[in-house]
Amino acid sequence: MATTLSADLFISVDGWAGSDGLPGYFGYFGPDLGAWTEAEGALPQRVVMGRRTYEAFAALPAAAWGDTYESTMALDKTVVSTTLTEVPWPNTAIAADLVADVAAMKADGGAPIRTWGSLSLVGQLLGAGLVDRLRVLTFPLFAGDAGRDRAFADVAAADLELVDHRVLDGRIVLAEYRPTGKDIPRG
Repeated sequence: MATTLSADLFISVDGWAGSDGLPGYFGYFGPDLGAWTEAEGALPQRVVMGRRTYEAFAALPAAAWGDTYESTMALDKTVVSTTLTEVPWPNTAIAADLVADVAAMKADGGAPIRTWGSLSLVGQLLGAGLVDRLRVLTFPLFAGDAGRDRAFADVAAADLELVDHRVLDGRIVLAEYRPTGKDIPRG
């Protein structure tokens, strides 16, 4: 039986998925978001990320991970890269062909697949029709000139069905969508 792939993206209201000079979680980390990330991290999963995301996480000292370092290292992880030849993290493989390798992972079954960051990676997976759930956490700020990496800038038009939503910490909107495979309404 095929497995599912969930793509999670954290964005500002003005559509930036990254920023220069703003803290992690755009400075809005709170108890609900902490509980959500902890609960999601505790679920069985295989993680797929791009090289830049991997390098950003790998640069963090183990202490920065808090109580999650051991469980994170125990996860099966795949870094998509055409330039890396090795990664020191345990349980981590390198894949050179994102679409083919993720399609094979989905077909093989096993634990659900989840992306970490990696805008380009998520855009390619959406374009290939491999994303089953797109979870967008919108943080209550305009990143403005601190914004970096426009979310969905290279993603083709596609219809989405809202399947769940909630508010974390009274300010972060978590919306979960399912790509329908249909074109968007056109007038």
